Amino acid sequence: MNIIDSDLFSRYDVPDTGVPIYILTHKVAPLQEAFYFVNSGMTEDARYLWFYCGFPPSGLGSYGRTLGVVDFQQDEVRHFPDTQFQSASPFVDPETGDVTWASGASLWTRGPDPDDETRRINSLPDALVGNRRVTRMATHLTRSADGKAFFIDAAFGLQWVMGALPVDGGDFELWHRFDRNYNHAQFSPTDPDVALFAQENHSDPITGLRFGIEDRMWLIERGGDPAPVFDSPTRVTHEWWDPNGKYVWCVWGNETWRTDLATRTVETIEWPVHCWHAHSTRDADYLICDSNERFYRGCPSSVHFLNRRTGKFLKVVDNPEMEGYVGANYHIDPHPRFCGAEQYVVFTTTVRGQVDLAVVKTDDLIDRTS
Repeated sequence: MNIIDSDLFSRYDVPDTGVPIYILTHKVAPLQEAFYFVNSGMTEDARYLWFYCGFPPSGLGSYGRTLGVVDFQQDEVRHFPDTQFQSASPFVDPETGDVTWASGASLWTRGPDPDDETRRINSLPDALVGNRRVTRMATHLTRSADGKAFFIDAAFGLQWVMGALPVDGGDFELWHRFDRNYNHAQFSPTDPDVALFAQENHSDPITGLRFGIEDRMWLIERGGDPAPVFDSPTRVTHEWWDPNGKYVWCVWGNETWRTDLATRTVETIEWPVHCWHAHSTRDADYLICDSNERFYRGCPSSVHFLNRRTGKFLKVVDNPEMEGYVGANYHIDPHPRFCGAEQYVVFTTTVRGQVDLAVVKTDDLIDRTS
């Protein structure tokens, strides 16, 4: 069974372009959305597709959503209430389909089958956390290239802590401690001793004063000090690793940037629209992005595809505004990403007047831009 043949999904032909997208209309939750674009919710063989579930007004985008999974072999959708997670922390093992997420000061995992057990992988040490509440364990979990640890960018009290938490229950390894908000940390996909992270807008928890981003992208090596990616302070946003570990990507304005870490040379790729989040195929020949004209939570948005082989650009879909509590509180940006060995693009859509998980075939996008 695949997405096209599954009765769990309904085909929607986008007006004007005729691009077919497939919406998960079998509902196990009122709100069903794609993963934040840094992590894939789909296994490489495209058997399992995990997604975020929301039950408004319960929970928020920062904490309280749960996980569902599509099993294409069994043609079933399952919801697991025991997966309540922080931030966009869930990580899916690309081979097994097991999912790991953060809750409190701990990481938890379970498999995609109904009879699989939920178990705790590891926790931050009491000596580090003390009696403080961990408001964020990880922005989005990434596993080290050697498979031995997850990277942590935790927030508690008046400090923000980064380091490696072993999957075998071993001791947490502190890499650095900050006195302002840094987040979006990601292990290198090829080097277990390197991580990328971001300087974030910082709201002081005591005064309530807000401090903006001055220099966004940073790297840190195990045992070393943080270092900015660029020689001078540079404001960009929404970064991710290239799978080969030689480049880091980010967006700014109507551009996507690919930075060579060896030379710090920046390749800029222009879009005819504002670029909000983006993602690339391994060969960098195809890009996907979402866009908005004025940002606010729940704002109207759109998803776009760029075929760099032909230079052609395609609007995939327009997402209508989602007004009210749901749009404002559940981080429902489209967040498109190539998934399932790049066979598909998975994203969040509001074309039905609700928050849905959507999938489009990469080949359908290539065909329309060739």
